[in-house]
Amino acid sequence: MKIKLLFIGKENLEELQTASQDYISKINNYNSFEMEAIPYLKNTKSLTIELQRKQEGELFLKKINTQDIVVLLDERGKEVSSLQFSQFIQQRLNSGCKNLLFLIGGAYGFSEEVYSRSNFVISLSKMTFPHKLARLLFVEQLYRAFTILKGEPYHHC
Repeated sequence: MKIKLLFIGKENLEELQTASQDYISKINNYNSFEMEAIPYLKNTKSLTIELQRKQEGELFLKKINTQDIVVLLDERGKEVSSLQFSQFIQQRLNSGCKNLLFLIGGAYGFSEEVYSRSNFVISLSKMTFPHKLARLLFVEQLYRAFTILKGEPYHHC
């Protein structure tokens, strides 16, 4: 299974990029994983929030194939523990899923079309984080999920 994180924005600041790359290289020891930035829209001051969501949504939808499992990382999603997240990953692995896509939207979230296309919506926390930090938190949790599945000592209950 290939796992990919798609997000609106730019690559992380150097400090966060180093930390993210460390987790990404560790994740790739367990499973194929990559991150892809979808560049910010230009001239957004002339766009309504809804139009900005719609245009960003169109960019996401171009990257999604019909067989992909799509998981939105959204503050309104279901909160899961690290153990529950690892079980979620295991279920996707067991299902024969070829591509598992996680999405982090822009500043105003996702369009209705993206919500409609998603298979799951989960939350990293009830707290709100900057998108750059959310990406780092996600890759750390994905790494943690694989260490839990392998019974490795990284996660302490």
